[in-house]
Amino acid sequence: MDLTAHPLVVRARRLAEDLLAPEAERVDQEGVPPGHIEAVKRSGLLGVTAPADHGGAGVPPAVAREVAEILAGACGATWFVQTQHHTPVQTLARSEHPARERLLGPLSRGELLSGVAYAQLRSYPRRPVRVRPERGGWRFDGTVPWYTGWGLNDVMLLAGVTDSGEALFAFAEAREQPGLRASEPMRLAALTAARTVSLELDGLWLPAEAVALRTPYDRWAAGDRVRTLHTSPAVFGVTQTALSLLDTGTAAPLRARLAGIRRRAYELADEPPPKGWTGRPATAMRASGAESEAEARTVDAWVGERLAVRADAHELLRTATTAAVVAGGGRAMAVTARAQRLAREGLFLLVQGQTAESRAAHLRALSGAPADT
Repeated sequence: MDLTAHPLVVRARRLAEDLLAPEAERVDQEGVPPGHIEAVKRSGLLGVTAPADHGGAGVPPAVAREVAEILAGACGATWFVQTQHHTPVQTLARSEHPARERLLGPLSRGELLSGVAYAQLRSYPRRPVRVRPERGGWRFDGTVPWYTGWGLNDVMLLAGVTDSGEALFAFAEAREQPGLRASEPMRLAALTAARTVSLELDGLWLPAEAVALRTPYDRWAAGDRVRTLHTSPAVFGVTQTALSLLDTGTAAPLRARLAGIRRRAYELADEPPPKGWTGRPATAMRASGAESEAEARTVDAWVGERLAVRADAHELLRTATTAAVVAGGGRAMAVTARAQRLAREGLFLLVQGQTAESRAAHLRALSGAPADT
């Protein structure tokens, strides 16, 4: 497949070249403007993974990854705001709840932009956000530590855990309302422009028809764990842009490394989980008996290879962005310098989507320690 000729890839590149990249340093300092969001909505890119029968494009994963690389390489903040949108779309596409028919079309067509408020689920068995039935709907209490796109998103996909251990996802309007209060936007080392806040939930009530997903926590966590094992396409997009700031001789060996790591990362992303995959650590699988020992070893190897490639990709990202700063010299210390912005975005990508498992693997790689066996 010639990805460069795909209509959505062409549109993404045009958007990146005409608007996102030329404005990226200003956006980094001033914030993602509503005009950028309107341009993304008009482009059709918000429907890249959405089903065609609801107005989306339904493209193969390779096309979606190419689009993500282009956007992230052009303007990390705009990419980060819009990338939140795709999880709500995919959640609704698989949903059997009434929210599907109400929202899937507008989200797929880019008429609405959605954010996500579910990272706190990864703290389980702690429950930073608790959900209880109330008045025919659901009451949310607790704290969402990170919510990106405040003031830009139309709706949000909010998640919490019920007393019975279900993960429950429901849509709410992305604005202050009774039971929902946002902090001031966070001042971060990178991507402050993406307008990230924390949310305090104190009796936020959502009707039953707002629910998009109810599932046992372990079932949701199994799918989520797969996603966090893989390398984000944004890592490759930012790496490529950093390499474009280097002379040919310096960039050439790094480009060769990039091509190999990228190819392997996407090959691994396209492989299904092995037999016996439950999303649980292999130590938990081993506790179930001798029959699971072989499956546990297979899962160990499957997980370990993905985490190793992820660490390699991040190390190359760090090398490329550092090289861009070195090549830029003293000018690269200006916060308005492209190399400086890319270096900070690279730091952000080191921890974006991070779990305790991926953190441990990355630290082992950085320290030169052998992988766990």
